Amino acid sequence: MRQATVSRNTSETRIEVSLSLDGSGGAELKTGVPFLDHMLDQVARHGAFDLRVHAEGDTHIDDHHTVEDVGIALGQAFAQALGERRGVVRYGHAYVPLDEALSRVVVDLSGRPGLHWFVAFSRERVGQFDLELAREFFQGFVNHAAITLHVDNLRGENAHHQCESVFKAFARALRMAVAVDAAHTDCVPSTKGVL
Repeated sequence: MRQATVSRNTSETRIEVSLSLDGSGGAELKTGVPFLDHMLDQVARHGAFDLRVHAEGDTHIDDHHTVEDVGIALGQAFAQALGERRGVVRYGHAYVPLDEALSRVVVDLSGRPGLHWFVAFSRERVGQFDLELAREFFQGFVNHAAITLHVDNLRGENAHHQCESVFKAFARALRMAVAVDAAHTDCVPSTKGVL
């Protein structure tokens, strides 16, 4: 069972994440940041993961700590659920359009954290959500999931569409990478023998 539950408690946030990589796209999301909930719903739905995230954070200051720490906790859950990363495809990629926006995400479950971010949002905010926090979410995720992630928004005029296409492409790329490789179910997909 490729599942994990993570608790992260700091002086700034209290976060609980439960994740199943072999789910049906179900989500229960209460982060206190509505736009983040909307993006995490895309991850669950388009990644076919079952995801539960409950967070309480110092949003009276701003959303930064909550968004970053949710990324960290979700990354920890992915790392735990993947275990030794034995039998996975390892690589994934997706192009996802949303109206005029188009994003590409490429992932390697490499065991090495690296974020390569090329997203120029057309404005700074969607509603009350500061879009620079999207990168903070992904940085926290890759650091703790130990994956390499390339994120490119190739075009877009509407910032909501740009961000949502990024999260959907992320979900689809992860779904591909974590899939079980039927031809190599007992192998770690690396000449090193470890990821």
